[in-house]
Order: sequence, then structure tokens, then C-alpha cells
Amino acid sequence: MTSPRTLYDKIWDSHVVEEQQSGNSLIYIDRHIIHEVTSPQAFEGLRTAGRSLRRVETILAVPDHNVPTTADRETRVDSIESKTQLDALERNCKEFNVDYIPMMDARQGIVHIVGPEQGFTLPGTTLVCGDSHTSTHGAFGALAFGIGTSEVEHVMATQTLILKRSKNLRIDVSGPLGSGVTAKDVALAVIGKIGTAGGTGSVIEFTGSTFTNLSMEGRMTVCNMAIEGGARAGLIAPDDKTYDYIKGKPKAPKEAEFEVAVKYWNSLKSDPEAKYDNEVFINAFDIVPQVTWGTSPEDVLPITGIIPDPMNFKGLDKKASIKRALDYMGLKPGTKLTDIKVDKVFIGSCTNGRIEDMRAVAAVVKGRRIVVQALIVPGSGLVKLQAEHEGLDQIFIDAGFEWREPGCSMCLAMNADKILPQERCASTSNRNFEGRQGPKSRTHLVSPAMAAAAALRGYLTDIREL
Repeated sequence: MTSPRTLYDKIWDSHVVEEQQSGNSLIYIDRHIIHEVTSPQAFEGLRTAGRSLRRVETILAVPDHNVPTTADRETRVDSIESKTQLDALERNCKEFNVDYIPMMDARQGIVHIVGPEQGFTLPGTTLVCGDSHTSTHGAFGALAFGIGTSEVEHVMATQTLILKRSKNLRIDVSGPLGSGVTAKDVALAVIGKIGTAGGTGSVIEFTGSTFTNLSMEGRMTVCNMAIEGGARAGLIAPDDKTYDYIKGKPKAPKEAEFEVAVKYWNSLKSDPEAKYDNEVFINAFDIVPQVTWGTSPEDVLPITGIIPDPMNFKGLDKKASIKRALDYMGLKPGTKLTDIKVDKVFIGSCTNGRIEDMRAVAAVVKGRRIVVQALIVPGSGLVKLQAEHEGLDQIFIDAGFEWREPGCSMCLAMNADKILPQERCASTSNRNFEGRQGPKSRTHLVSPAMAAAAALRGYLTDIREL
């Protein structure tokens, strides 16, 4: 009789090809998503070595990081580097016969939104991509994680990776969410509690009624941010919500095959007696709308808070890092978060570019006018079409937003959408590092509803007031 296992252990054990004396294991990789930034070098490596793709049918390619989000996107690629990468992806996919969704296709978008939309992301699978936020797909009970460029080539050539087994970290959030509190607030509150190193060496399994009650979109937001808590990946056990989302998607199993798959997927739960290396428990009642103030996702507070004083932290290094963050952000200790003026608002990214996020913004801004420049960038062409079908685009345009084409956009400044030096942005993306949204840009991470509130007021705003 096998000992009780966690969800992570079950997926890991079913994918071990060989356990090595070093303590590492050779792990089989089921699915591989690629984009234009981390794949050209991998394809060139294959070409140079005279290798072919091990299983071409397990790869899906989508351009996203460099694509323009303006209506003239086809002719608007803003740099030679971006154009070179985009052209290389298309050329490589053609040469190696890879399933490729081109920039002007209605299905194009951010890889971590497109994968689930196409039914490419399935419970119990191992899924990789040369992008750190691959953890998003863990919302489906898939072991999904980002890999480096050399590893991209290794998966292409062998369908395997050499990996060290991770520890199991359980984060349990239970109870109903309060007014104005969303999946993004839960994710930021978790990171605020455990820190950006809290999940190091671990895979986080998110358990508890709060996560069970989230939509699939909300679960994707939480797992997307797992990497910001230092974890290798995030996982949520699949359930009927998961199966309903997958059913009928283009690349999902069909009819009898789907029923067989569901029987297996139902086994993908941690056993009741399974042991975790670490456990963290949070009461959902204690979570209020969150906003970051510094240059790390762990620099986060309730919107009702004030900018901290570096002298109140322990250790010279910590004091120095807090002071550096405040200097970079142009903020003074004791300032109320709600007194911080913003110059721009960005709504989108693989964290919050789904239809649920679009609806949340529309609910806040309908019949109102924004007072700062604000972009809304749908995470995929299908999200864009759905939003337009529901009339959300007109609500955004009437409120003064720029309604854009899909792409990574202002999340990471690898395209024309950037924040200018010293400009302050309320952003629904996942990282507030120095220069993340442009050189010397200042980023405050918030939920879509909070971003909408900031656009209306021109200041970081408690959504509960609206």
C-alpha cells in the first residue's frame, strides 16, 4: 500500500522516467508552449546539431511579448529586435511544422491565456514554457513551470528535463471574500505573508474554500502569482469547474475520451493524510484590497495602510533595501496609500487579462469618466471578441480608456507600450521590479477593480468607496 501523497507528488511520480544517483530525476514533459523571445536560440541549437523535434504535436507557439497592441499592429512592430524575434518564430514554426497561432489570428494572445482557451492545458500533465509565469496553468491541476532557453531546446529534442524534486508547501485560505476583494488581492496578501522567498524550493498547493469558490479565471490569477512567492509552481486540484472550462475546447479530449480523462482527473487530489513540508493558513475575512508600494511584490499592504519607515525594519540590509525602494518609487514614510497620485493605469497581462477581469473593470467605470491615461489590453483575441460581444468595449471607450489589441503590452516594456521615467502606474500585472514597465518607471500592483478606481480618481483608491 502506497503512503499518502500530495497532488504534486502524484503528478511527479507519474512522470519520472529515471531517478538518478545525484538525487535528480529525469522527468517526462507532456506539453510545451513557446513564444518569440526564448525559442529562436533553441531552434537554432536543434538546427546546428541536426536534431528534429521529439514530439512536434506537443508544442503550441504564440507570439506575445513583442507584439504591438495598436490597430495598425501588423506594420507597427517598434524595434528591429522585436521584428527579428517575431519573424524567427514564424519561420521556425514553418520549418519544424509546429502548431503556430500568428499575430493576426483571432486566437492570438498571451501564451498563458491562449493555452487554457485552446484546451491545451490539462489536469495531471507537465507543462513548460520559456516564461516564468507558466505557473498560471497550475490552476488546472497541471504541474506547470517556466524554463530557461537551454531547457527549451532540451524539451524540444528529448521531451524530458532533469529536475530536483520540490518540497510541498500548502497555502490554505478559507472563508468568503469581503466586498471588493478579488483573486488578485488574495495572491498579493499571500505574498505579503510569506515573502518573495517563502516558496523557494517548493511547489505551492492552494487549498481551502476560498480557492474552491474562485472561478477558473481567479484560480489562474492566483497560480500566476505563485512564482512571485518564490515557488517553482502553483497547483489547485481540478474539480467540476475545471472540467466544465475544458470541455469543448479545440484541443481538449472529445466525447468518450473526455469521460475517461475525467475519471483520471478525479484522482488528482492530495490524499487526506498527505504530509506537507510547510503549511500556511490564512482567514479570507482578514484580506482587504491590496496594493504594492515598493519594488518587490512582497512590498504590499492593504489600501488602508501607510508607507512604512525603513527604520522600523530589522537588519541593516533590510533597512537599506526599503530605503532604496522608497527612493526609487519617490515615496516618503507615513504617506497614506490613498494619497498617492498615479499618471497611468494598465489593465491586462497574463495575470488579469481575462474576460472576468474585463467585466470587473466595466462594472466600476460604467457611466463614469477616467482622469488619467489608461490602457485596457485583452489577454487574447477571443477575450477581445467576447468583451465586444458583451458591449464592454463601448463602456471602456465611453469612459475614456484606450481599448487595445491582445498582447503582453505594458506588463514588461518589450514593445511600444511603456511607462515614462518617474511616471507612476497602477497596474494589474505581476511584477513591480525597477524598470519593469520602462526605465525608471514606478509600478503599483493592484486588482482590475482597484486599477479602474485609480483611473477614475487619479489616485490609488479603495474600491470599496466606489
